[in-house]
Amino acid sequence: MGSATAQALAASTQTLAAAKDVTLETARELFAAARAVGESSQLSGALADPSAPASARQNVVSAVFGQYGSAAQDVLRTAVAERWSNASELIDGLEELAIRAATIAESGADIEGELFGFSRVIAANPELELALGSRLGGEDAKAALVERLLVDASATAPTALIVTSLVRQPRERRVRQLLSRAMRIVSSQRGRLVATVHTATELSDAQRTRLGQTLSQRYGGQVSLNVVIDPSVVGGLRVQIADDVIDGSISARLADLRQKLAG
Repeated sequence: MGSATAQALAASTQTLAAAKDVTLETARELFAAARAVGESSQLSGALADPSAPASARQNVVSAVFGQYGSAAQDVLRTAVAERWSNASELIDGLEELAIRAATIAESGADIEGELFGFSRVIAANPELELALGSRLGGEDAKAALVERLLVDASATAPTALIVTSLVRQPRERRVRQLLSRAMRIVSSQRGRLVATVHTATELSDAQRTRLGQTLSQRYGGQVSLNVVIDPSVVGGLRVQIADDVIDGSISARLADLRQKLAG
């Protein structure tokens, strides 16, 4: 992410945070805007053109998205008035704002947990991941398939909106990559970090609590845990938070020992 994009995203996020009556419809409109910009080179060029006056770019928003609610329009006007590194990062930004809006609208929903659960379903079904990532088949059909799976999993409305919207516009990204990014954005909106914990056996409630508290103290903020049962860990835990990996597993220690012996 370029510095221009970081500043543009920060300003747009502030506008979203200050907006009144942010609803799931706001998030749906922002997703639709991201899709419209992504599908039209003419529209993306007009909205991301740094040589055009900000007022001109905002006029395009009014002309194209004037039927949207006030919250979505305010966020879009702020976004296009800013300078983005390129059109692709503008689309990424609109997508992130949509995910944040869904999180704000449904503060009580376990969106992170549901996204993580669906990512495990995808991981366990390579054929499903291949079908969703294939260029064959319409995006509407893929979204309908995902929606049925989420209904079967009793996913909440914001999770369903996020996942189906991302599947409709993958933009050469793998499904699990999309879900991981969405989880990070939801956690960021809620002021939390996400730790993915690989363990050979299920953790007890007490172990989860102790691990969460330890990580929260280490990273200076609330940490939510996504636990993956992974027999290859052998024993101990492997924890990943963003780019940090804490590997206390027996398998890692054995691998380290083998490397030292070989050296």
